[in-house]
Amino acid sequence: MVLEYRLMNLNDIAAIVEIEREAFTAPWSAEAFRNELTNNLFAKYMIMESEDGIVGYGGMWLIIDEAHVTNIAVRERFRGRGYGKSLLREMMRTAYFLGARRMTLEVRVSNEIAQSLYRKMGFYPSGVRPEYYSDNLEDALIMWADLVPEDDEEAEYAGSEKREEA
Repeated sequence: MVLEYRLMNLNDIAAIVEIEREAFTAPWSAEAFRNELTNNLFAKYMIMESEDGIVGYGGMWLIIDEAHVTNIAVRERFRGRGYGKSLLREMMRTAYFLGARRMTLEVRVSNEIAQSLYRKMGFYPSGVRPEYYSDNLEDALIMWADLVPEDDEEAEYAGSEKREEA
């Protein structure tokens, strides 16, 4: 399947809300996405699509030289195929292109699958936000990654294992 990336627009919101409901116990509303796209100057949201339509999406806030991932999700029927990794890689490339040199995110402490992906992509744990998630007051693990030019990606990601052990 050929995947393409583009910026999210207001016409995508209904499909994105469907993906949110599939992926999260506390999904964002259509209004939240509308607000991000129309009022938040820091927000950048991208769509990953194929001939089957929207496969996934990701959002981030770009503030000076840092990117903060707000959401990333893949439709349930497309999970387990490496699309989440592909989407995150594209978000990292885009953030670097737009001037970010570091990226951060929060992930549920119980979400081992997501944490494994993030570690493979060069993210390392840096702290915990207690009771971060409103649906069950679960803690969030804070993770960071240093963004690198595209040519240096493989070397940087391979080196992430060493950083994690230190």
